Amino acid sequence: MEYQLTHETKYTYAHPVGTSHQLLHLTPRGFDQQQVLSSSMVISPEPVSWQKRDDYFGNSVTDVVIRDQHTVLKIISKANVIVQTDQEILLDLSPSWQQVAELVRVPTTPDAWDAARFCFPSPQIALGEARNYAAELFTPGKPLLRLAMELTEHIFRDFDYQGGVTDVYTPVPALLQARTGVCQDFAHVAIACLRAYGLPARYISGYLLNQPPPGQIRLTGADASHAWLSVWCPEFGWVDFDPTNNMRVKNEHITLAWGRDFSDVSPTRGFIHGGGAQTLEVGVDVLPVT
Repeated sequence: MEYQLTHETKYTYAHPVGTSHQLLHLTPRGFDQQQVLSSSMVISPEPVSWQKRDDYFGNSVTDVVIRDQHTVLKIISKANVIVQTDQEILLDLSPSWQQVAELVRVPTTPDAWDAARFCFPSPQIALGEARNYAAELFTPGKPLLRLAMELTEHIFRDFDYQGGVTDVYTPVPALLQARTGVCQDFAHVAIACLRAYGLPARYISGYLLNQPPPGQIRLTGADASHAWLSVWCPEFGWVDFDPTNNMRVKNEHITLAWGRDFSDVSPTRGFIHGGGAQTLEVGVDVLPVT
């Protein structure tokens, strides 16, 4: 499936900004299941310097410096991508979760070494309470991918989707107590549960195609950034699960970047001189190309 993506970000500041340094994860990632046909970015005011590079995890990053005084910063990122997920996976054919945990505990292959980086606590993912929360699911001998699907279903049933209650810095223990949040929160909880048992899981930032109800017009900017998780399993590689929608990821999910948690892949991050209070507006369009 081919998609045309538009991601518009607008910061409005109460006072003029003299200098702005921004690190942008706004270019979709190319990998086996996703091909980036084209990408571009327009920033206003025009930066005095641009630098494109790959970060530690292999994501595309754009570093910019803006020195023109401004009270509004606009960033428009566009891309065309082709997404093609793997064929249907039989979850019960995966090795047990204990076997995978042992494999990454003492890795002996390049893939296992790579996956082992995602087995530990990270800035936004603490493990203690998550281990207790998921304990009933981790029965001996259960296939890892079946376990990941059951965890996805468990979080979907147990948490209420509600915006404005949490933010990107809400820690996992607070999420487990509140049992409410949004996609990034549910991904963080699932990742914490898996890592608490020594299993490799990474955070995926991206987009999800939203289909309007029958008879309703598709609204510009009504699509959304999205987040889910990926679990590493020998022979199958990285397999993605979406606890917000209780599903294995399909062709409607477009990957932007991946890392340990949200802090590694925030779409925009940086610092400014001046500005005072600020407001943020984000609009996303995901359009299938027929």
